[in-house]
Amino acid sequence: MFPDFELCCSAFEKYGLSLDKQIYNKLVIYSDFLIEYNKNVNLTAITDPADILYKHFIDSIIMLKYVDIPSNACLIDVGTGAGFPSIPLKIYRPDIELTLLDSLNKRITFLKLLCEKLDIRSAFIHGRAEDISKMTEYREKFDVSCARAVANMSLLSELCIPFVKVGGTFVSMKGPNEDISLGFNAIKILGGNVSRETSYSLENEERRIIQVKKISHTPTKYPRNSSQIKKKLL
Repeated sequence: MFPDFELCCSAFEKYGLSLDKQIYNKLVIYSDFLIEYNKNVNLTAITDPADILYKHFIDSIIMLKYVDIPSNACLIDVGTGAGFPSIPLKIYRPDIELTLLDSLNKRITFLKLLCEKLDIRSAFIHGRAEDISKMTEYREKFDVSCARAVANMSLLSELCIPFVKVGGTFVSMKGPNEDISLGFNAIKILGGNVSRETSYSLENEERRIIQVKKISHTPTKYPRNSSQIKKKLL
């Protein structure tokens, strides 16, 4: 059972966030549906409701403490998986115009059903980021692209920065150990510049948020196809 409202309020307040009953009710629906759906389709290894509260919901929403997402911003979540961090962000900030991208159709099916249950409007894209970002309707069209992924910064940058319009931001949510400087060359080539790096602790686990400002257009030859990306990082 998902933690009660008072406990969740305390958990949010611990990280400088507020919580109201409307948001809480949507998080309960999200958690219950994720746990039930995960019995048949592997979406997450985190299935304890208390862990979902901290490691999925708060870990997603905490981005808003450190990243200035403009009102009515267009945001694309690249490789969204089970909807993190973007759907909790949308629950917390309904003004965000959300696009969910994932390469696996089974995840897109889950996300469509989830958003219907949550009464959330979103666009859904089934495809690989390196293909979709070359399409005119998506290339450099978003105020924010984000990814909460284990891939290295160079690879993530090549997949995510092409979606961002000049003046927008790519947000990468990462653990503590990667040497982010190894991605600086890729970021520069793709038209970005690291504008802020924030470290914080979530239930005694270290986290980082890397913000990349888009300062110039991404050259048209990027992103490369998946085999080229895997063969040699920028």
